Amino acid sequence: MVKDLQLVARANLIFGLHVHVGIEDREAVIRIMNSLRYFLPHILALATNSPFWLGLNTGYKGYRAKVFENFPRTGIPDSFSSYSEFENYVSLLVRTNCIDNAKKIWWDIRPHPFFNTVEVRACDIPLRAEESVAIAALIQATAAFLYKLHEANQDIRQDTHSLITENKFRAVRYGLDGKLIDFGKQQEVPLRDLIEELLILVDPMVEELGSRKAIEGIRWILAHGTGADRQLKVFEESKGDLKAVVDYMAAETAEGLDG
Repeated sequence: MVKDLQLVARANLIFGLHVHVGIEDREAVIRIMNSLRYFLPHILALATNSPFWLGLNTGYKGYRAKVFENFPRTGIPDSFSSYSEFENYVSLLVRTNCIDNAKKIWWDIRPHPFFNTVEVRACDIPLRAEESVAIAALIQATAAFLYKLHEANQDIRQDTHSLITENKFRAVRYGLDGKLIDFGKQQEVPLRDLIEELLILVDPMVEELGSRKAIEGIRWILAHGTGADRQLKVFEESKGDLKAVVDYMAAETAEGLDG
């Protein structure tokens, strides 16, 4: 990777939360990926935890996403009409020596090339394990909701890559305090309101999956802020002491873990 991407690879000092949802049917994976793209900014906003970079307050809640944009084949993917169309895309890149396998496609969501999963890769790693579990539960429930639609030969509105990318920017810039665009209504909506709508939408799936306890962590994030919000609060209260921020992050990482 370093040989191919040079400084971009060497400077990639970031870490992300990847969530796999098992789906055996590859055509269903594509349908669900197409639809789940719309919800990625909502989920990413809940996971924002990278407000600092190179010792600076970036002004972003999720600056990791901006760093990763330096890599090729990242961000929100286009939609695909079928799994064969996706396979043809991958085959073209392999034949023309762009990549050696589909794992070099680093989109925010992708069909995993070796597992029967749809893989959501958009999120920062939260501070607490329970936050990661909550976000994984929300992704799982959202994918299950979309799978139910797929089984009924239904779907949600399909927005373009360029429109969803507008919402992704808002999510990484403002986190939970921002607004996303409702493309159907063609107006801005507070992100917290959209999270509430998403929780209501997937609630029947939460019951079916038995993930009620896990997904309650989303309520905790809404009440206490994301990792980025909490880091910035410590930064402000300590009058810009980054060591205090790091100490806080270390304590949060161990919070709730045995031993």
